[in-house]
This record gives sequence, C-alpha cells and structure tokens, in this order.
Amino acid sequence: MNAAPDISLLSADMARLLKRVEREVGPQPDPTLLSPSKGRAFTLKSNRRWNVDLPEIAAAGDAWIDADESLGSARVRLKVLVPPGHRPGAMIFVHGGGFAFCSPETHERCARVLAVETGLPVLLPDYRLSPEHPYPAGLVDVVATLRSAFAAARVFGVEEGPLVMAGDSAGANLALAALLHEQPRSNAVVAGALLFYGTYAASFHTQSYRDFEHGPGLTTAKMQRYWNWYTGDRDVSLDPLACPLVASEEALKALPPLHLTAAGVDPLLSDSILLDKRLEALGRSDALTVVPGVTHGFLQNTIDLAAAREALAAAGKAAKDMIAGTQA
Repeated sequence: MNAAPDISLLSADMARLLKRVEREVGPQPDPTLLSPSKGRAFTLKSNRRWNVDLPEIAAAGDAWIDADESLGSARVRLKVLVPPGHRPGAMIFVHGGGFAFCSPETHERCARVLAVETGLPVLLPDYRLSPEHPYPAGLVDVVATLRSAFAAARVFGVEEGPLVMAGDSAGANLALAALLHEQPRSNAVVAGALLFYGTYAASFHTQSYRDFEHGPGLTTAKMQRYWNWYTGDRDVSLDPLACPLVASEEALKALPPLHLTAAGVDPLLSDSILLDKRLEALGRSDALTVVPGVTHGFLQNTIDLAAAREALAAAGKAAKDMIAGTQA
C-alpha cells in the first residue's frame, strides 16, 4: 500500500483547490500506469478544466517546422499565440508532461498569460513524445523549432527579434537542453530562458525526492517511470543534453540569463536548487524563486491560484528585463 501524501506544507489556497478537484472528479488513475495512448487521453481531459476563460489574444493558429535531416527531427506543428500589440521577437514555450503526455493545447492558458505579460508571441512546439519516441527525439524537435521558429511563424505577423526560451517540468529540461545543444552554432538572439519546476537530472535521491516521495501530486515513482520512458532505459546520467545539471562549467557559464521558478512541495524542487547552486558558483546572477505551499504543475491553475498568476507576472517581468539586456 502506498503511503499517504503529506499535505501539511500546502498553502491554504492549494489545499482547497486539491480538495475541490477531488470532490468534483473523485479518485484519478496514475497516468504512468496506463498505456501511453490512454495516459494522454486522461491528461488531455484532466487539463481541460484549467484551459477555460482564456485571455484574449490577437491571433492564434498552427504553423509548421519542416523536418531537418541533419538533426533527425520530425515535422513539428507549432501552436502560435500572438498577443495584442505584440513586440518583435517571440517566446518558445515547451510544454511539460513527463516527456510522454500533454500538448500545446493542455498548456494554452498558461501560454496565453505569458504572451499577455510579455507582449511576445508564444510558440508551442508539438514535439514527439516518449516512449514511442525516446531521447533525443523530443529534444531535436525543440532544437529544430529554435532554429526555424521565426520563419515558420511569419505568416501570423511574428517579427524576428529577441527570443526567449521557456518550459515547464520536462519542457524546462528540453528548453535548457536545446540551448546547450545550440551553443556552438546558434544564430538566434536568445535573450534568456524562463524555466518552471524543471527536471534536470535522472537522479532520484535528492532531498526533495525523499521529502515528497508520495506527493501530493507528482511522486518519485512517477518521475522514475517518466525517465525510463524518455531514455528507453538507457543510462543518460552523464549526458548534459538529457541531464543539463551535469553540463560543464563552460557550457553553463555561456548560457543566457535564466529565471528559475520552483514549487515548494514538489519532488523536483531540489533539481532547481542544485542548478541554481551550480550557476551561482560560476559567478552568474540568475534568479531562483521557490513558491511555497504549491505542488508541481501549479502554473496550470492561473484561474484559481493567486500564486500562479503572481509567478507568471514575475516571469513576464524577467523576460522583459532579459530583452532589455540584449538591446542595451
């Protein structure tokens, strides 16, 4: 029998929200114990409740990134969200979901909030998912997006300019890994990256993996299954493009400014803390914000949680500062 999650550290708002969802929908399955197709159907359905009352934008639609044989990438659908009065440049937002679930649609409200907060068009790549497409399939799809985003989104009036990378959970891993991949060759002006409660290493013995082993929400066992699917059971612990936390000092030092946001009640909390410590040791001044009392994925809850709205507003300000830094 699984141990009960410790809910004592939850904020009042987070606890009320979790109780309300449990009351409304009842016990829910663990998607990592379902087949991938059933798990995706479940996560799509469960995320619909968060993607209502969407912030208004000026234009939305799909563009396409062509397959790149040199990378081994697939043809990638790009969901484009253009806010009113948008500025030149764009944000590439890589959705989370354990490398296996979710889509641009499950994260649309969060992405729209970021578009409005930053004034940037937000581009969400529908990258290939594991276990059918293990590492590095999803990564090279994101790299192809980084290389060709402006050309693909031009039809929606997106103007070339500073680029901000962003991602949550597994998407934060892919966004950061794409920057590391492109360091020797990138032609894009990457102003910085917004990384939300990312998974940055395939190590399950950190303090937060122990503290929040049984949740609430994300658990250590779920993360182990997600990583097994993503890696195809290969050992990637020393590969910085799979585990950015082990990137070289030179590679980390060369990254653009990072804005790190972590959830206070999350098995992945230590990943952000450890990454921040490595960056700080290199003399960098990246920002880490730990939002207390909230669980992994809380940024999906912008309707119900003031903490989610405040975190995205802070991230939006950080993105504007990053862009201003490239233009100084």
